[in-house]
Amino acid sequence: MAALEFASQARLPYQPPRISAEFQSPANTLWITMNKELEGGCQNFSLSLLSGMRDMLQAIQKDNATWRHNGLPRPVHYAVLKSGHPDYFSLGGDLKHFRACIESQDRNGLYEYSKLCLDMMYEWATVLNGRTTTIALVQGRALGGGFETALSADFLIAEEHSEFGFPEIMFGLFPCTGGMSLLARRVGVNKAENMMTNGRIYSAAELKEMGVVDEICARGEGATAVESFIAGHVKRRVPRLMLQRSRNRVSPLDYQELLTVVEEWVEVAMALTSEELRVMEMLIRLQQGTRLAA
Repeated sequence: MAALEFASQARLPYQPPRISAEFQSPANTLWITMNKELEGGCQNFSLSLLSGMRDMLQAIQKDNATWRHNGLPRPVHYAVLKSGHPDYFSLGGDLKHFRACIESQDRNGLYEYSKLCLDMMYEWATVLNGRTTTIALVQGRALGGGFETALSADFLIAEEHSEFGFPEIMFGLFPCTGGMSLLARRVGVNKAENMMTNGRIYSAAELKEMGVVDEICARGEGATAVESFIAGHVKRRVPRLMLQRSRNRVSPLDYQELLTVVEEWVEVAMALTSEELRVMEMLIRLQQGTRLAA
């Protein structure tokens, strides 16, 4: 796997370590890794990570899903999103930022953050996959927005120890972008609503049984499992890509509906009680504790 050669810093305005990418041929696979902050960070969606993801997606889309590799444009047939953390795919939204916005009554700051989450997820789930097959590789916990992001991929491959859930209900909130729409496409609306309100953490095996996770592999075998999946998929890539497009036309994501979710989420967040904020504080400490495992 050779490291990508970026054309210029102007094309990629973000800087490592938040987002890194490597290109693998001959399958034309772009491996995208989300990395944690160097100082005091944890594996969640900070503003810098969201900005990096947005810029990465825009760079892929800029030249009709091509990427420069060894100085030449190459088509991105597969895009794999994974985490650089050994135990966490993503713990979701930046709860510390949420709390700061709520305490200062910064409604606009909370809205802009949530809309950036929405735009990143929506582009990954709709714009990119017209030409590219997207894969989420989960090697640990994927909670809240992390679960939403994994669901936004065309295929979800998880190592057997991985866990998933929507803990937002514990502090009076709900998934702020595409959780309902993305999960409902796989399990139906009623089941999706139940999963977002029961506060449960689901194992990869449970979600495989439900049809949420596409493949499970042993711990530490995630990259090999993805490569094996791609090796099988590429043999019939074009007809499978057409079916992928058809699936997305049959079950499209409605951006305006998702934007309404963001607006409603902000209103609910701004009205959280002191007790709910105390629960959020406990989860903030858990998020920040992930740095110790890295």
